[in-house]
Amino acid sequence: MAGVADAPLIQQLMESGDEFRMMCAAAASAFRGQDRAFLANAHSLASDARWRVREGVAIGLQLLGDTMPSALTSIVLMWADDPDPLVQRAAAAAICEPRLLRTPESAAVAITVCQRTTDHLRRMPIENRRTPAVQALRQALGYCWSVAVAADPLRGLPAFHSLDTKDAEVEWIVNQNSHKKRLTRLLEPSVPDD
Repeated sequence: MAGVADAPLIQQLMESGDEFRMMCAAAASAFRGQDRAFLANAHSLASDARWRVREGVAIGLQLLGDTMPSALTSIVLMWADDPDPLVQRAAAAAICEPRLLRTPESAAVAITVCQRTTDHLRRMPIENRRTPAVQALRQALGYCWSVAVAADPLRGLPAFHSLDTKDAEVEWIVNQNSHKKRLTRLLEPSVPDD
């Protein structure tokens, strides 16, 4: 639906208030992210209280990345530094999709987005870290790093190993990613041949 919904249909879906229809509108808006009006709509929906609507934004951005990788790159790099943790979460979730990380350039973008969003989380005052928005970002980073590192271990592993695990949230992110199968095999020391 994201690729075929036109502006009137997106508006109709938005006005419905129904969560599934709003998710479809979010995906369709993000898919058209190269257009400023649709991008503004997607940005707003990335902060929606409903996780399905937020996920619609990430899905739509991924679909945009399938056909226009440079447009996706511009959006996620911009959103990674947004003051809203939910917009940062959308950036990380959108770019950390294995099918989008088949080139060194796209993998580098994913690593950069993970670094920036993790750094924003690390610099957040402790008293603000229990909000649902911050927890959603933390949860996303609990898997995004493993996707980004697996796409380009040469660049990703040094970035991952440099994370400051003295911070409790960052330590949690590192632990979560370290248990992902795609990353565990990269973290295991290689056994020398006899």
